[in-house]
Amino acid sequence: MARRILVVTQHFWPENFRINDIVEGFLQDGLEVDVLCGLPNYPKGEWFDGYGPHGPWEEHYGTAQVFRAKEWPRKGNTSLNIFLNYVSWPLYAASALKRLPGGYDAVFCFNTSPVLMCWPAIRYAQKHRIPFTNYVLDLWPENLYSVLPVQNTLLRRIAQGVSDHLYKQADRLIAMSEPLQKRLCERTGKPESSVAAIPQYCEDFYANPQHDAALEARFTGRFNLVFTGTFTPAQSLDMVLQAVLEARADGAESLHLLLVGDGMSRESLQALARELHAEDAVTFYGSVPAKEVPKFTALADALLISLSDSPDLGLTVPGKLASYMAAGKPILASMNGAGFTAVQQSGGGLVSPACDQHALARNMVRLVQMDAADRAALGAKAKEYYLAHYRRAELLRRLETFILQGE
Repeated sequence: MARRILVVTQHFWPENFRINDIVEGFLQDGLEVDVLCGLPNYPKGEWFDGYGPHGPWEEHYGTAQVFRAKEWPRKGNTSLNIFLNYVSWPLYAASALKRLPGGYDAVFCFNTSPVLMCWPAIRYAQKHRIPFTNYVLDLWPENLYSVLPVQNTLLRRIAQGVSDHLYKQADRLIAMSEPLQKRLCERTGKPESSVAAIPQYCEDFYANPQHDAALEARFTGRFNLVFTGTFTPAQSLDMVLQAVLEARADGAESLHLLLVGDGMSRESLQALARELHAEDAVTFYGSVPAKEVPKFTALADALLISLSDSPDLGLTVPGKLASYMAAGKPILASMNGAGFTAVQQSGGGLVSPACDQHALARNMVRLVQMDAADRAALGAKAKEYYLAHYRRAELLRRLETFILQGE
């Protein structure tokens, strides 16, 4: 009899999150899957076509049954609406647990922000006495502070206590890196056998370049530094934009920043670009489906990844780094910790400390002035690192084994 997994995640298809592919992988490997999730409105906070406050409440994703619960949309990405979005979905999802058919061997939460997302999973697992595994993608409350500037001491103490309590309730935790594994062991008192270090893998399609003639013609003649993903304060893209202008002034005149994505920081970034008269230096392309991202990595001369100067963000290796390395292009990284180390170990790019604008600008100039053959060699090393560390099949197998151990 096939084993059954309940996946709990606020964000799911048609939103662009890696859990979509994880569910596909589970199904391909013969597991039966039900998904409890929210109504798609990320990142803009606007309902996707066909969705709204009245559902739909049940769908299929392949052979997976999808159960949706209400949530307050993030509309405008104001602090108030993000807070209401964070707290509303877990409450609605908890009330939706009675709609689930049951018969699961394990519960698995793909725990991006907020940490409260895992609460319905805990309730279901404890009630039915089945093991619960929490995949910690965003460490809380640290990640909260990179998005919402919470300064009140009492509120910060409450956020810390709630986060620690929820992490302790999991039977098993998955961390994206060994430093995060160590931190979670310290915070929960769990042994390493209950806290696995499994990095986010990269979907296979990122390794297959898609050449788009129209797109490449539009951006030809420049050195295209491409960023893909979500725009939030955690990416420090305001600093990146100023580094681009500094590099252009220092000899990298052809440097062009191509931002592919969207998020809460987009309007402020566009305002900064206008203020700095940087319209020629940066293009805001907008969001594209995940499977179209290889069109942009294919035209890129280098790929940018940046994080703010937070020791807690440095505990993880962003999943974006795996997809960049799969593309076989040079990596330009501005970050600390585990991500810094991964780029250094790969030899596949240039890396500078988080939020060091001048060091990042110098690396931009180096890349632009580097021989094409040397840049190609960096890209080849990045691809080798991806093949050794971020392959989908191997990491999916490790996920399934850990979630279902003893079942």
